[in-house]
Amino acid sequence: MAADVDKTIPEERSQNSARDGQQGPGSGSWISRVLWTLLIVGAVPVFAFGFKYYQDTQLLKRHTLGAEGLFLFSSLDTNHDLYLSPEEFKPIAEKLTGITPPADYEEEVIHDPNGETLTLEARMQPLLLDSMTKSKDGFLGVSHSSLSGLRSWKSPAVPSSSFSAGQFRVFLPPKNKVEVGDTWWVIPSELNIFTGYLPNNRYHPPSPKGKEVLIHTLLSMFHPRPFIKSRFAPQGAVACIRASNDFYYDIVFRIHAEFQLNDVPDFPFWFTPGQFTGHIVLSKDASHVRHFHLYVPSDRSLNVDMEWLYGASESSNMEVDIGYLPQLELQSTGPSTPSVIVDEEGNIIDSRDGSMEPIQFVFEDIHWAAEISRQEAARRLDVTLYPFKKVSYLPFSEAFERAEAEKKLVHSILLWGALDDQSCSGRTLRETVLESSPVLALLNQSFISSWSLVRELESMQQNGALSEKAKLHLENYNFPVEMMVALPNGTIVHHINANFFLDQTAMKPEEEGATFSFSGGFEDPSTSTYISFLKEGLERAKEYLAQ
Repeated sequence: MAADVDKTIPEERSQNSARDGQQGPGSGSWISRVLWTLLIVGAVPVFAFGFKYYQDTQLLKRHTLGAEGLFLFSSLDTNHDLYLSPEEFKPIAEKLTGITPPADYEEEVIHDPNGETLTLEARMQPLLLDSMTKSKDGFLGVSHSSLSGLRSWKSPAVPSSSFSAGQFRVFLPPKNKVEVGDTWWVIPSELNIFTGYLPNNRYHPPSPKGKEVLIHTLLSMFHPRPFIKSRFAPQGAVACIRASNDFYYDIVFRIHAEFQLNDVPDFPFWFTPGQFTGHIVLSKDASHVRHFHLYVPSDRSLNVDMEWLYGASESSNMEVDIGYLPQLELQSTGPSTPSVIVDEEGNIIDSRDGSMEPIQFVFEDIHWAAEISRQEAARRLDVTLYPFKKVSYLPFSEAFERAEAEKKLVHSILLWGALDDQSCSGRTLRETVLESSPVLALLNQSFISSWSLVRELESMQQNGALSEKAKLHLENYNFPVEMMVALPNGTIVHHINANFFLDQTAMKPEEEGATFSFSGGFEDPSTSTYISFLKEGLERAKEYLAQ
């Protein structure tokens, strides 16, 4: 038995030893292959990324686009991969070809002959010629024919007109904007960095479509040639739900439009109210309109911009002035009423039958379940139209009081026309630096902001409490827009004229001083210069505050 054991054990040991010898080297070889495979697989994307980085670096080094070209490229290259995909190139393609994708389907408003009817009346007081700031005698040096459209426009083109209540459904909010305070574009703006401004040498507006039809019809009650899409941004119309209950909305709206007062052979004359605003109370199915009011605000001393050409071509010289329009408004004569009703006995009564006595309707009072103030609704419309209004711009007197209380400086803009409507002379300023994120952040942190009309400060010089502050502003003002940094006591510590500012910050392709980074984003010279202006004002203020 022992011999048997001795014979068996060496064999088993030998076989086990052979098997162990085969497993050891084989296992190590398998692990090595896996590790090498993983290293190769991991190295491929690293190498590819490095090669692409090298290519991109070389591309940036030898680019010939210039600063402006790189800025445009970066604005299109949304994923910053230095290549334009078809989707990223789409805005350029639409601009070059003139072909735009079809707009979202808009439900056609079908006139219901038995639906309710709303009657609107138009009222107007013509422009006060002596309110003009540059041409006190009514356009000095301008030929009489250029004035023909303005001088003859003394009353509304259509004093009264009736509408179907259903037509006003264009003011109803979209399905995703049904809460009080929500804002939306009724007619969106089509101007962008590619379209620029619309031409001046036009006489007749394009045919309105979709929701533009009602707005065009309403404004045609004032003058036969309204342009629903104005030449300058922001175009269109915006709206905000001010109040709501189960059955009704109170919607505040604002429209930017203008009129062409002349026709051939006279040269074009543009009449641009600062804004049209108003509100409408209507049922949620638009079958009933309780109230409608549209008007040009007249609470400012100047509210209309006028531009006229000295020739028929786009390159003709243009003159500009601003004036005061006392009244231009549309208002409903009462709630919309049904044309056909059924009495208690089932008889049909047609209120359009002139032989019958007028039908007297009694309407229930509307109680709102949720609402915001009209001022808050207007503020939300402002921010939608003008991103620079994310910073609060206070009235002149209130701004200095707030600055004193919060121990901040006043960022004050003095200009010819309003900064936040279409009569503005600071259009370029508000569309560039004032709405840039770095400027907004600095203004919110360190300043109280305000803008004022020159004419209003001229009147304030007679006010004992504000006369000195107004005087200091006017002494530092140069046409058309002056930006200032002031102490709470009114002392101007720094200021710069808009024209000088824009000339200094105009980016030229041949200038290589501007830095550009795809990873860090692009900060245009105007933004950095305006921030420097504000910071220098803060620095200069230290000297006055230390005294």
